[in-house]
Amino acid sequence: MIRLYDNAISPFARKVRLALDVKGLTYEVIDGLALANRDALAKVNARIEVPTLDHDGLVVVGSSDIVAYLERIRPDPALYTADHARWVRARAWERCADSVVDPILVNLSYWSFMEREDRLPEAWLQAARDDLEVVYAALERDLDQGPFVCGALSIADVALFPHLTATRVFGVGHDPKRHPRLHSWLKRLRDTPVFAADLERAKTFVPVFVGGSGHERRKIFWRGDRLEWVFAHGFHAWLMQEIVGGRVLWPGLGVPGAK
Repeated sequence: MIRLYDNAISPFARKVRLALDVKGLTYEVIDGLALANRDALAKVNARIEVPTLDHDGLVVVGSSDIVAYLERIRPDPALYTADHARWVRARAWERCADSVVDPILVNLSYWSFMEREDRLPEAWLQAARDDLEVVYAALERDLDQGPFVCGALSIADVALFPHLTATRVFGVGHDPKRHPRLHSWLKRLRDTPVFAADLERAKTFVPVFVGGSGHERRKIFWRGDRLEWVFAHGFHAWLMQEIVGGRVLWPGLGVPGAK
């Protein structure tokens, strides 16, 4: 049995769930970010992060490693093309989604999903817009070779979709006139049942998350590339205030087998 510790608005968890659905795999879902499930998640992933996949006791953590594992147990339909050049490009876009787009949008989301007394800094919003414009231009360029980012449906589309469907919500969406291929690509995926179902799950879960008390909404979980984006754009003073104010959560050690 495949058990997935996920969360309906976690972009990395959505990436894995999309991969599972594209491959037609059956699985059980546990909301790993729900406070009631925190201890259960900690037992299989010491970093207490989603997504985490438990396949009959074999635990895989990290969205990219999980998708790579799914490719091994269910090779078809493949999300990583056999063509060398397209494989490289698909992996590059997956990495861009994970390490460039994710920090921008997740860091913006704190003022929509978390309980905060301050307002989103205008400089923060402008930095996000400027960085995403570079991403949009690159996608517009690469979408000239077919209906999907790398010609055929691949991990690139699966990794990017959860992020780019949130851009308008946060006020950093693309301009359809400047990026018509990107606009058509997003519509194409939205009209695909697997992707449409993912988007509906996320939309349905947002009011549950914001309006309920079952998830942490005061302290922000910080790590890796999300921190890098904050520091690179000079927002370190803001982050130090968060740390001093006790509004920060840090991941545990990601040592295999550690509890």
